[in-house]
Amino acid sequence: MRLADALAEALATPVIDLRPITGGDLNDAFAAELAGGERVFVKTAADAAPHAYRREAEGLAWLGEPGALPVPEVLAVADEPGAHRFLALSWVEAGRRTASTDEQLGRGLAAVHAAGAPDHGGAHDLVLGPLTLPNDPCDDWASFYVTRRLEPLARMAARRGALPPEAPGLLDAVAARLPQLAGPAEPPARLHGDLWAGNVLTGADGRPWLVDPAAHGGHREVDLAMLRLFGAPGPRFLAAYDESTPLADGYEERVELWQILPLLVHAVLFGGRYGASAVAAMRRYT
Repeated sequence: MRLADALAEALATPVIDLRPITGGDLNDAFAAELAGGERVFVKTAADAAPHAYRREAEGLAWLGEPGALPVPEVLAVADEPGAHRFLALSWVEAGRRTASTDEQLGRGLAAVHAAGAPDHGGAHDLVLGPLTLPNDPCDDWASFYVTRRLEPLARMAARRGALPPEAPGLLDAVAARLPQLAGPAEPPARLHGDLWAGNVLTGADGRPWLVDPAAHGGHREVDLAMLRLFGAPGPRFLAAYDESTPLADGYEERVELWQILPLLVHAVLFGGRYGASAVAAMRRYT
């Protein structure tokens, strides 16, 4: 069955047109036009991890629950092996980002984080494109960050030859110090989990929309650190966030500590300079 036919069946509406568009590094993206004139965003990937699109749909709903930032409506999920696997979402008409957009993102993200999570982690493994990471809760954030994120990712990156040889020793040193490095204890935040500039869309009305989450419970500074690593918004973003929910003392000193996580993810997925960058960040905290 063609993708257009599978989409039409899932939506119970004829698909008049289906054309590829730019939409990220890990998925093929399409704009679908339905018989009634509605436009739909569709993403698909042959190597998507099992249940990846269902988990993303659940993550969008969870992030949208507080009503602080808009998320696209999930229209259809096809996640069964042996057939077209895709996620169909309501179309977000693009607009121009402004300083007001950054302020809205700061206040809204603070509210999403403050909505909280039951634990660090979640009920299912975390899916990041083709990668799957353990997500079982731990008693504290430092243990979770090391055992559920850094160590599994470092093993994956090493198997792919994407890490310098000194990485294991540096990671052990960071892990030993992490309880002291992690800052004041905080309750688990409701995280987007893959928050970079490309996963914040500016709508036609200037509002920021959250897309492509890997949502789970965790430390709120991780979302902020990744956003600063890959396409940070303007200065009003962090100021608005801090005005809404003040950041803990020492926040700036921990930014690179949390950036080790997305750098390792990118080392696994893309290789290149990301492994060396992750090691450079580790070295700072040993």
